[in-house]
Amino acid sequence: MPNAKVLSEKQAIVAALTERIQNASAGLFVDYKGINVAQDTELRTELRKNDVEYSVVKNTLTRFALDNCGLQEMNGILNGTTSLATSTGDPIAPFRIINDYAKKMNDIFTVKAAFMDGKILTESEIAEISALPSKDALYSQVFGTLLAPITSLAVVLNQIAEKNGYVAEPETAAE
Repeated sequence: MPNAKVLSEKQAIVAALTERIQNASAGLFVDYKGINVAQDTELRTELRKNDVEYSVVKNTLTRFALDNCGLQEMNGILNGTTSLATSTGDPIAPFRIINDYAKKMNDIFTVKAAFMDGKILTESEIAEISALPSKDALYSQVFGTLLAPITSLAVVLNQIAEKNGYVAEPETAAE
């Protein structure tokens, strides 16, 4: 039986993992076997730039955390080498980065399972989400779509004014 100090340290790790999983908008469990230190450093740098928390996790302690979060169905994937990538901001970021990195490394490491907003995702859902652009890119597309009619209207009105001989006066600063 472990001594009280070791037991309390493990309980603290489980509590931290539980909080991390509960607060995450999305997360992925990855089998990272086969990457070297340079590749791992490159991956961690890219994840950090996108505010994604990434760490190697112990399967047994993670199992307790998943049980605490009501995600017991994921316990079956907790064998071998396991790392966890979570994001509290952009839920698409960990999927996109891990997927891009896996392709770049010729599928050396694979996604074991994923969750989003407390729901376990299927392999097809993981693939669909991985193909989405980043949250900022999606915002840009939406704003571009919203601004297109307004911009078109301004161009048409300007052309009508120029056709009728009106020249827009440049605005001067009020004194």
